[in-house]
Amino acid sequence: MTALLDGKVAVVTGAAGGIGLATARRFAEAGAKVVIGDIQDELGAAAASDIGASAVYRHADVTDEAEIEGLARAAVDEFGRLDVFVNNAGAQGDPAPIIDLTADGFDRTLALLTRSALLGHKVAARMFREQGSPGSIITTASAAALQGGWSTPSYTIAKHALVGLVRQAAIELGGLGIRSNAIAPGIIKTPLMARTFGVPAAESDAFVDHLENRLGASQPLGRLGTAEEIADVALFLACDLARYVTGTVIPVDGGATAVTLGTFATDVVAAAAEFTAARG
Repeated sequence: MTALLDGKVAVVTGAAGGIGLATARRFAEAGAKVVIGDIQDELGAAAASDIGASAVYRHADVTDEAEIEGLARAAVDEFGRLDVFVNNAGAQGDPAPIIDLTADGFDRTLALLTRSALLGHKVAARMFREQGSPGSIITTASAAALQGGWSTPSYTIAKHALVGLVRQAAIELGGLGIRSNAIAPGIIKTPLMARTFGVPAAESDAFVDHLENRLGASQPLGRLGTAEEIADVALFLACDLARYVTGTVIPVDGGATAVTLGTFATDVVAAAAEFTAARG
């Protein structure tokens, strides 16, 4: 896989940690130059430094179109072009149930998870057109984009909308040689899982280990997934091996959305509560 992205330049949003960081690392290992975008400046700068000369960090709040544009321009300014744009930045958003969800909370969640990906498509597509070159746009969706019950209403709705985005992009951008695909991760062992349940960063590793022990056996493959396994699929979608793949949403969930998992959604909440209670 070391040469799959030779000569290509990628932007990865939300790449200071978790799936985004794993993706940035995998791209660099495959020969790409990478612009890491995030709002966590210290972590983002450290990530770029760790990857080395093939990566740079730029602060970017993806709810701001100008800052998304800044990432694309940084790719050109630093490395001469843009070939791959990964819409990965996100968070849980408003956790309220439907009966309590406010318009403001819903709008903020959509701005972060859905509008940002739409604007990422817009910015990247314009850059590809300006260059006169094809390109790949990859969006991090979720198992919650494919089924209800995996998460909160605002998150589930926002992620479902990404399916429509990549399908519409496939028809609108395909004539320009631009491919748009999404990855739908299942339960992945990343710091985001801990933040979602209010677990302090210092206890993040212990929390995901707890989830693995508590819930891993209920997955069809008998374990939870890793950020690196999502990054491997992103690498495929970014490279020329996927040159005839567009408009797809690829579940990377160990088979979870292919079957009925019964009480999994409530089990994960119970497991989180057990972990928190055990630590007082």
